[in-house]
Amino acid sequence: MRFALVNLGCKVNRVESDTIVAQLESRGHTLSDEGARAIVVNTCTVTGEADKKARKAVRRALKDHPDARVLVTGCAAALHADDFEAIDDRVIVCGKAAVADICDELAPEGEGAACPNPVVPVRFGEEFPTRAGLKIQDGCDNACTYCIVHVARGKARSLPLSQVLVQARALADAGAREIVLTGINLGSYRSEGATLAGAALAVRDALPGVRVRISSVEPRDVTPELSRALATSDGWICRHLHLPLQAGSTRVLADMDRPYTAKEYQDIVDSLYRDVPGLSLSTDIIVGFPGETEQDFQDTLDMARACRFSKIHVFRYSKRAGTPAAARLDQIPADVIADRAHRLSALARELRQEAARSREGSLERVLVESEGRGTSESYFPVEVNGIAPRGSLIDLQLKTFTEEGAFRL
Repeated sequence: MRFALVNLGCKVNRVESDTIVAQLESRGHTLSDEGARAIVVNTCTVTGEADKKARKAVRRALKDHPDARVLVTGCAAALHADDFEAIDDRVIVCGKAAVADICDELAPEGEGAACPNPVVPVRFGEEFPTRAGLKIQDGCDNACTYCIVHVARGKARSLPLSQVLVQARALADAGAREIVLTGINLGSYRSEGATLAGAALAVRDALPGVRVRISSVEPRDVTPELSRALATSDGWICRHLHLPLQAGSTRVLADMDRPYTAKEYQDIVDSLYRDVPGLSLSTDIIVGFPGETEQDFQDTLDMARACRFSKIHVFRYSKRAGTPAAARLDQIPADVIADRAHRLSALARELRQEAARSREGSLERVLVESEGRGTSESYFPVEVNGIAPRGSLIDLQLKTFTEEGAFRL
Protein backbone atom coordinates (compact mmCIF):
# COMPACT_ATOMS: atom_id res chain seq x y z
CA MET A 1 0.00 0.00 0.00
CA ARG A 2 1.19 3.50 -0.76
CA PHE A 3 1.43 5.98 2.11
CA ALA A 4 2.65 9.52 2.67
CA LEU A 5 3.97 11.24 5.76
CA VAL A 6 3.86 14.85 6.96
CA ASN A 7 6.28 15.73 9.77
CA LEU A 8 5.87 18.77 12.00
CA GLY A 9 7.94 20.00 14.91
CA CYS A 10 11.24 19.14 16.54
CA LYS A 11 14.19 16.91 15.67
CA VAL A 12 12.79 14.17 17.89
CA ASN A 13 9.65 14.17 15.77
CA ARG A 14 11.83 13.90 12.67
CA VAL A 15 13.57 10.82 14.07
CA GLU A 16 10.22 9.30 15.05
CA SER A 17 8.80 9.99 11.58
CA ASP A 18 11.80 8.30 9.96
CA THR A 19 11.19 5.30 12.21
CA ILE A 20 7.52 5.17 11.17
CA VAL A 21 8.54 5.20 7.50
CA ALA A 22 11.07 2.44 8.13
CA GLN A 23 8.51 0.31 9.93
CA LEU A 24 5.96 0.70 7.16
CA GLU A 25 8.48 -0.03 4.41
CA SER A 26 9.65 -3.11 6.29
CA ARG A 27 6.06 -4.37 6.14
CA GLY A 28 5.84 -3.97 2.40
CA HIS A 29 4.24 -0.52 2.17
CA THR A 30 5.61 2.13 -0.22
CA LEU A 31 6.31 5.77 0.58
CA SER A 32 4.65 7.72 -2.21
CA ASP A 33 2.51 10.85 -2.20
CA GLU A 34 0.91 9.83 -5.47
CA GLY A 35 -1.93 7.40 -4.93
CA ALA A 36 -1.38 7.18 -1.17
CA ARG A 37 -4.17 5.42 0.72
CA ALA A 38 -2.88 6.51 4.16
CA ILE A 39 -1.44 9.90 5.13
CA VAL A 40 0.43 9.99 8.43
CA VAL A 41 0.61 13.43 10.07
CA ASN A 42 3.09 13.57 12.96
CA THR A 43 2.05 16.64 14.92
CA CYS A 44 3.68 19.14 17.29
CA THR A 45 2.07 21.10 20.13
CA VAL A 46 4.91 23.20 21.51
CA THR A 47 2.99 26.45 20.84
CA GLY A 48 -0.50 27.54 19.93
CA GLU A 49 0.81 28.23 16.43
CA ALA A 50 2.06 24.62 16.24
CA ASP A 51 -1.47 23.39 16.99
CA LYS A 52 -2.84 25.57 14.18
CA LYS A 53 -0.24 24.18 11.76
CA ALA A 54 -1.20 20.64 12.78
CA ARG A 55 -4.90 21.21 12.07
CA LYS A 56 -4.04 22.89 8.77
CA ALA A 57 -1.83 19.95 7.76
CA VAL A 58 -4.64 17.48 8.49
CA ARG A 59 -7.14 19.49 6.44
CA ARG A 60 -4.63 19.76 3.58
CA ALA A 61 -4.06 16.01 3.64
CA LEU A 62 -7.81 15.37 3.52
CA LYS A 63 -8.24 17.78 0.60
CA ASP A 64 -5.26 16.52 -1.42
CA HIS A 65 -6.08 12.84 -0.86
CA PRO A 66 -9.89 12.48 -0.98
CA ASP A 67 -9.73 8.67 -0.99
CA ALA A 68 -7.17 8.28 1.80
CA ARG A 69 -7.42 7.89 5.56
CA VAL A 70 -5.43 10.42 7.58
CA LEU A 71 -3.60 9.02 10.62
CA VAL A 72 -2.89 11.81 13.12
CA THR A 73 -0.22 11.08 15.71
CA GLY A 74 2.30 12.96 17.84
CA CYS A 75 2.06 15.53 20.63
CA ALA A 76 -0.93 17.56 19.43
CA ALA A 77 -2.86 14.36 18.77
CA ALA A 78 -2.14 13.17 22.32
CA LEU A 79 -3.67 16.32 23.77
CA HIS A 80 -6.49 17.05 21.32
CA ALA A 81 -7.68 13.72 19.94
CA ASP A 82 -11.35 14.76 19.90
CA ASP A 83 -10.59 17.98 18.01
CA PHE A 84 -8.80 16.11 15.24
CA GLU A 85 -11.41 13.36 14.99
CA ALA A 86 -14.11 16.04 14.65
CA ILE A 87 -12.47 17.41 11.50
CA ASP A 88 -13.55 14.49 9.31
CA ASP A 89 -14.67 10.86 9.52
CA ARG A 90 -11.54 9.85 7.60
CA VAL A 91 -9.27 10.95 10.45
CA ILE A 92 -7.80 8.29 12.73
CA VAL A 93 -5.99 9.50 15.87
CA CYS A 94 -3.41 7.03 17.15
CA GLY A 95 -0.12 6.64 18.96
CA LYS A 96 3.05 6.27 16.92
CA ALA A 97 3.42 2.62 17.92
CA ALA A 98 0.02 1.83 16.36
CA VAL A 99 0.60 3.44 12.95
CA ALA A 100 2.07 0.36 11.26
CA ASP A 101 -0.68 -1.97 12.47
CA ILE A 102 -3.39 0.44 11.33
CA CYS A 103 -1.80 0.75 7.90
CA ASP A 104 -1.74 -3.04 7.63
CA GLU A 105 -5.46 -3.05 8.36
CA LEU A 106 -6.14 -0.34 5.76
CA ALA A 107 -4.12 -2.02 3.03
CA PRO A 108 -5.85 -4.06 0.31
CA GLU A 109 -5.08 -7.76 0.49
CA GLY A 110 -1.51 -8.45 -0.53
CA GLU A 111 -0.27 -4.87 -0.09
CA GLY A 112 0.97 -4.98 3.49
CA ALA A 113 2.89 -7.07 6.00
CA ALA A 114 5.02 -8.50 3.21
CA CYS A 115 7.96 -8.99 5.55
CA PRO A 116 8.40 -9.03 9.31
CA ASN A 117 9.03 -5.82 11.20
CA PRO A 118 12.78 -5.71 12.03
CA VAL A 119 14.02 -5.34 15.59
CA VAL A 120 15.61 -2.02 14.60
CA PRO A 121 13.75 -0.25 11.78
CA VAL A 122 16.31 1.16 9.36
CA ARG A 123 15.85 2.41 5.83
CA PHE A 124 18.63 0.91 3.73
CA GLY A 125 19.71 2.19 0.35
CA GLU A 126 21.71 4.89 -1.40
CA GLU A 127 19.67 7.71 0.11
CA PHE A 128 20.17 6.69 3.73
CA PRO A 129 21.44 9.81 5.53
CA THR A 130 25.11 9.99 6.43
CA ARG A 131 23.99 11.87 9.58
CA ALA A 132 21.18 10.06 11.40
CA GLY A 133 19.26 10.79 14.58
CA LEU A 134 18.90 8.20 17.34
CA LYS A 135 16.24 8.88 19.98
CA ILE A 136 17.54 7.59 23.29
CA GLN A 137 15.21 9.49 25.66
CA ASP A 138 11.60 10.65 25.74
CA GLY A 139 9.39 12.67 28.09
CA CYS A 140 10.21 15.46 30.52
CA ASP A 141 9.89 15.92 34.28
CA ASN A 142 10.15 19.71 34.07
CA ALA A 143 7.18 22.04 33.76
CA CYS A 144 8.28 25.36 32.24
CA THR A 145 5.36 27.77 32.38
CA TYR A 146 5.23 28.26 28.59
CA CYS A 147 5.40 24.57 27.69
CA ILE A 148 2.92 21.71 27.57
CA VAL A 149 5.16 19.07 25.99
CA HIS A 150 5.67 17.38 29.37
CA VAL A 151 1.91 16.69 29.38
CA ALA A 152 1.89 15.34 25.82
CA ARG A 153 5.06 13.25 26.22
CA GLY A 154 4.77 12.13 29.82
CA LYS A 155 7.48 11.42 32.36
CA ALA A 156 11.14 11.22 31.39
CA ARG A 157 12.29 7.76 30.37
CA SER A 158 15.43 6.38 28.76
CA LEU A 159 16.14 3.74 26.13
CA PRO A 160 18.20 0.95 27.72
CA LEU A 161 21.87 1.40 26.91
CA SER A 162 22.03 -2.06 25.36
CA GLN A 163 19.31 -1.02 22.90
CA VAL A 164 21.06 2.27 22.21
CA LEU A 165 24.10 0.31 21.06
CA VAL A 166 22.02 -2.10 18.96
CA GLN A 167 20.26 0.74 17.18
CA ALA A 168 23.46 2.76 16.74
CA ARG A 169 25.09 -0.28 15.13
CA ALA A 170 22.15 -0.68 12.77
CA LEU A 171 22.37 2.97 11.73
CA ALA A 172 26.11 2.66 11.13
CA ASP A 173 25.64 -0.53 9.13
CA ALA A 174 23.06 1.31 7.01
CA GLY A 175 25.55 4.04 6.15
CA ALA A 176 25.40 6.66 8.91
CA ARG A 177 28.76 8.20 9.74
CA GLU A 178 27.42 10.64 12.31
CA ILE A 179 24.88 9.60 14.91
CA VAL A 180 22.98 12.40 16.66
CA LEU A 181 21.72 11.44 20.11
CA THR A 182 18.32 13.06 20.61
CA GLY A 183 15.61 13.26 23.24
CA ILE A 184 12.97 15.54 24.69
CA ASN A 185 15.06 16.12 27.84
CA LEU A 186 18.22 14.41 26.68
CA GLY A 187 20.38 15.34 29.65
CA SER A 188 18.15 13.32 31.97
CA TYR A 189 19.29 10.09 30.27
CA ARG A 190 19.99 7.32 32.78
CA SER A 191 20.31 3.61 31.98
CA GLU A 192 22.37 0.69 33.23
CA GLY A 193 24.52 3.05 35.29
CA ALA A 194 25.21 5.32 32.31
CA THR A 195 24.45 9.03 32.05
CA LEU A 196 24.23 10.90 28.74
CA ALA A 197 28.00 11.24 28.71
CA GLY A 198 28.35 7.50 29.32
CA ALA A 199 25.96 6.70 26.48
CA ALA A 200 27.87 8.96 24.09
CA LEU A 201 31.17 7.37 25.08
CA ALA A 202 29.71 3.87 24.70
CA VAL A 203 28.51 4.62 21.17
CA ARG A 204 31.86 6.16 20.29
CA ASP A 205 33.76 3.14 21.59
CA ALA A 206 31.43 0.65 19.88
CA LEU A 207 31.62 2.31 16.46
CA PRO A 208 35.15 3.38 15.51
CA GLY A 209 35.08 5.79 12.60
CA VAL A 210 31.55 7.02 13.39
CA ARG A 211 31.12 10.48 14.87
CA VAL A 212 28.69 11.12 17.74
CA ARG A 213 26.83 14.40 18.18
CA ILE A 214 24.82 15.35 21.25
CA SER A 215 21.77 17.48 20.51
CA SER A 216 19.96 19.82 22.93
CA VAL A 217 20.96 19.61 26.61
CA GLU A 218 19.49 21.60 29.48
CA PRO A 219 22.04 23.81 31.32
CA ARG A 220 21.75 21.99 34.64
CA ASP A 221 22.57 18.71 32.88
CA VAL A 222 26.03 19.90 31.84
CA THR A 223 28.23 17.83 34.14
CA PRO A 224 32.01 17.52 34.50
CA GLU A 225 31.64 14.05 32.98
CA LEU A 226 29.97 15.51 29.89
CA SER A 227 32.61 18.22 29.55
CA ARG A 228 35.38 15.61 29.78
CA ALA A 229 33.70 13.46 27.13
CA LEU A 230 33.62 16.41 24.74
CA ALA A 231 37.15 17.53 25.57
CA THR A 232 38.93 14.18 25.35
CA SER A 233 37.30 12.47 22.36
CA ASP A 234 39.36 14.17 19.64
CA GLY A 235 36.19 15.25 17.86
CA TRP A 236 34.59 11.81 17.73
CA ILE A 237 32.08 13.27 20.18
CA CYS A 238 31.48 16.64 18.56
CA ARG A 239 32.63 19.69 20.47
CA HIS A 240 29.28 21.30 19.81
CA LEU A 241 26.32 21.67 22.17
CA HIS A 242 22.87 23.17 21.89
CA LEU A 243 22.23 24.75 25.29
CA PRO A 244 18.80 26.43 25.56
CA LEU A 245 18.93 29.83 27.26
CA GLN A 246 15.34 31.03 26.64
CA ALA A 247 15.98 34.40 28.32
CA GLY A 248 18.95 36.40 29.61
CA SER A 249 16.97 38.02 32.42
CA THR A 250 16.92 36.26 35.78
CA ARG A 251 13.47 37.70 36.48
CA VAL A 252 12.04 36.29 33.24
CA LEU A 253 13.77 32.96 33.78
CA ALA A 254 12.08 32.72 37.18
CA ASP A 255 8.71 33.51 35.58
CA MET A 256 9.38 30.76 33.06
CA ASP A 257 10.21 28.39 35.95
CA ARG A 258 13.62 27.71 34.42
CA PRO A 259 15.89 26.21 37.12
CA TYR A 260 18.84 28.62 36.80
CA THR A 261 19.64 32.31 36.98
CA ALA A 262 21.31 34.32 34.23
CA LYS A 263 24.58 34.27 36.17
CA GLU A 264 24.40 30.50 36.70
CA TYR A 265 23.89 30.01 32.95
CA GLN A 266 26.84 32.30 32.20
CA ASP A 267 29.00 30.37 34.67
CA ILE A 268 28.11 27.10 32.93
CA VAL A 269 29.04 28.57 29.54
CA ASP A 270 32.32 30.01 30.84
CA SER A 271 33.20 26.62 32.33
CA LEU A 272 32.42 24.86 29.05
CA TYR A 273 34.58 27.24 27.03
CA ARG A 274 37.40 26.79 29.53
CA ASP A 275 37.17 22.98 29.64
CA VAL A 276 36.40 22.32 25.97
CA PRO A 277 38.66 24.37 23.68
CA GLY A 278 37.09 24.97 20.29
CA LEU A 279 33.53 24.45 21.57
CA SER A 280 30.70 25.66 19.35
CA LEU A 281 27.58 26.65 21.27
CA SER A 282 24.06 27.20 19.91
CA THR A 283 20.88 28.06 21.79
CA ASP A 284 17.13 28.77 21.85
CA ILE A 285 15.76 32.15 22.97
CA ILE A 286 12.12 33.16 23.41
CA VAL A 287 11.25 36.83 22.92
CA GLY A 288 8.12 38.50 24.19
CA PHE A 289 7.41 36.26 27.17
CA PRO A 290 4.60 37.80 29.30
CA GLY A 291 5.90 40.66 31.40
CA GLU A 292 9.21 40.95 29.52
CA THR A 293 10.37 44.57 29.73
CA GLU A 294 12.74 46.36 27.39
CA GLN A 295 15.44 46.02 30.06
CA ASP A 296 14.78 42.27 30.29
CA PHE A 297 15.22 42.06 26.54
CA GLN A 298 18.43 44.09 26.68
CA ASP A 299 19.71 41.64 29.31
CA THR A 300 19.02 38.85 26.82
CA LEU A 301 20.95 40.65 24.08
CA ASP A 302 23.88 41.20 26.46
CA MET A 303 23.84 37.54 27.50
CA ALA A 304 23.85 36.39 23.88
CA ARG A 305 26.92 38.53 23.17
CA ALA A 306 28.70 37.29 26.30
CA CYS A 307 28.03 33.64 25.42
CA ARG A 308 29.32 34.05 21.83
CA PHE A 309 26.66 31.75 20.39
CA SER A 310 27.40 30.31 16.96
CA LYS A 311 23.68 30.04 16.24
CA ILE A 312 20.52 31.32 17.91
CA HIS A 313 17.08 29.87 17.23
CA VAL A 314 14.76 32.83 17.81
CA PHE A 315 11.23 31.99 18.95
CA ARG A 316 8.43 34.53 19.27
CA TYR A 317 6.40 33.77 22.36
CA SER A 318 3.07 32.22 21.42
CA LYS A 319 0.32 31.61 23.96
CA ARG A 320 -0.14 27.89 24.55
CA ALA A 321 -3.56 27.10 26.02
CA GLY A 322 -3.28 25.11 29.23
CA THR A 323 0.01 26.66 30.35
CA PRO A 324 0.40 29.12 33.25
CA ALA A 325 2.02 31.71 30.97
CA ALA A 326 -1.02 31.80 28.68
CA ALA A 327 -3.24 32.85 31.61
CA ARG A 328 -1.15 35.91 32.46
CA LEU A 329 -2.66 39.33 31.85
CA ASP A 330 0.64 41.04 30.96
CA GLN A 331 0.92 39.61 27.44
CA ILE A 332 3.30 41.52 25.16
CA PRO A 333 1.78 43.19 22.06
CA ALA A 334 2.47 41.38 18.80
CA ASP A 335 4.27 44.36 17.26
CA VAL A 336 6.66 44.56 20.22
CA ILE A 337 7.38 40.83 19.98
CA ALA A 338 8.03 41.17 16.24
CA ASP A 339 10.42 44.08 16.80
CA ARG A 340 12.37 42.19 19.47
CA ALA A 341 12.53 39.08 17.30
CA HIS A 342 13.90 41.18 14.45
CA ARG A 343 16.56 42.76 16.65
CA LEU A 344 17.61 39.45 18.18
CA SER A 345 17.77 37.82 14.74
CA ALA A 346 20.06 40.61 13.56
CA LEU A 347 22.34 39.98 16.53
CA ALA A 348 22.21 36.24 15.85
CA ARG A 349 23.48 36.82 12.30
CA GLU A 350 26.25 39.05 13.61
CA LEU A 351 27.34 36.51 16.22
CA ARG A 352 27.29 33.69 13.68
CA GLN A 353 29.59 35.63 11.41
CA GLU A 354 31.93 36.31 14.34
CA ALA A 355 31.94 32.64 15.37
CA ALA A 356 32.68 31.59 11.81
CA ARG A 357 35.47 34.13 11.36
CA SER A 358 37.08 32.87 14.57
CA ARG A 359 37.34 29.45 12.93
CA GLU A 360 38.89 30.58 9.64
CA GLY A 361 42.17 28.75 9.23
CA SER A 362 41.35 26.04 11.76
CA LEU A 363 41.37 22.29 11.07
CA GLU A 364 38.08 20.47 11.62
CA ARG A 365 36.68 17.06 10.82
CA VAL A 366 34.00 17.40 8.16
CA LEU A 367 31.29 14.90 7.26
CA VAL A 368 30.61 14.86 3.51
CA GLU A 369 26.82 14.64 3.23
CA SER A 370 26.42 15.23 -0.50
CA GLU A 371 28.63 15.70 -3.53
CA GLY A 372 29.31 19.35 -2.76
CA ARG A 373 28.33 19.85 0.86
CA GLY A 374 29.56 18.79 4.26
CA THR A 375 29.08 19.59 7.96
CA SER A 376 31.93 20.52 10.26
CA GLU A 377 32.30 19.30 13.81
CA SER A 378 31.25 22.80 14.96
CA TYR A 379 28.04 22.42 12.92
CA PHE A 380 28.84 24.81 10.10
CA PRO A 381 28.15 23.91 6.46
CA VAL A 382 31.26 23.43 4.32
CA GLU A 383 31.58 23.51 0.54
CA VAL A 384 33.57 20.35 -0.15
CA ASN A 385 33.46 20.54 -3.96
CA GLY A 386 33.54 16.82 -4.58
CA ILE A 387 36.91 16.29 -2.92
CA ALA A 388 35.72 13.14 -1.14
CA PRO A 389 32.84 10.67 -1.58
CA ARG A 390 29.58 10.99 0.32
CA GLY A 391 29.89 9.56 3.83
CA SER A 392 33.55 10.49 4.24
CA LEU A 393 34.83 11.99 7.48
CA ILE A 394 37.89 14.06 6.61
CA ASP A 395 40.01 16.69 8.34
CA LEU A 396 39.89 19.94 6.39
CA GLN A 397 41.12 23.47 6.92
CA LEU A 398 38.24 25.91 7.07
CA LYS A 399 39.13 29.00 5.09
CA THR A 400 36.67 31.67 3.99
CA PHE A 401 33.16 31.92 5.39
CA THR A 402 30.99 33.02 2.48
CA GLU A 403 28.02 35.37 2.39
CA GLU A 404 25.91 32.29 1.63
CA GLY A 405 26.71 31.00 5.10
CA ALA A 406 29.18 28.19 4.39
CA PHE A 407 32.91 27.68 4.68
CA ARG A 408 34.88 27.48 1.47
CA LEU A 409 38.08 25.44 1.41
